[in-house]
Amino acid sequence: MLNQIKRNNRIYKKKVLGRGIGSGKGGHTVGRGSKGQSSRTGHKSLIFFEGGNVPLYKRLPKYHGFKSLNKVDVQPVNVTQLQEAFEANDVVNLNTLKEKKLIKQRAVAAKILGVGEITKPLTIEGLSVSESAKSKILASKGSIK
Repeated sequence: MLNQIKRNNRIYKKKVLGRGIGSGKGGHTVGRGSKGQSSRTGHKSLIFFEGGNVPLYKRLPKYHGFKSLNKVDVQPVNVTQLQEAFEANDVVNLNTLKEKKLIKQRAVAAKILGVGEITKPLTIEGLSVSESAKSKILASKGSIK
């Protein structure tokens, strides 16, 4: 049957480049196009070469350093601010600091620092406290949870 005859690949020769008009491939241009840098022999440009334009890596802005996407912006609060804003025996946490506007509304974390003096006993909940602030709060009969 004609549809079962195998194709004989020895009949079909590979086209030879650069051997004139009768070679069956491109004639004198040999599939390289007509003019230009890539039609010449010895042409080998780099992958990022853009034909004389300023390359992409030079057009991009210069990034300096590393900026973490998971950075937590910790808001500082001094003990003098707690002395002025809170009454005795109040609970100090992230929400109460936002209500008193001692930290920003979008703040995720806050740290109490030991700048100044405190005399009121306060209860600190869920906040990080520096060593100097810890000693001042405990000296004023406050507590840290």
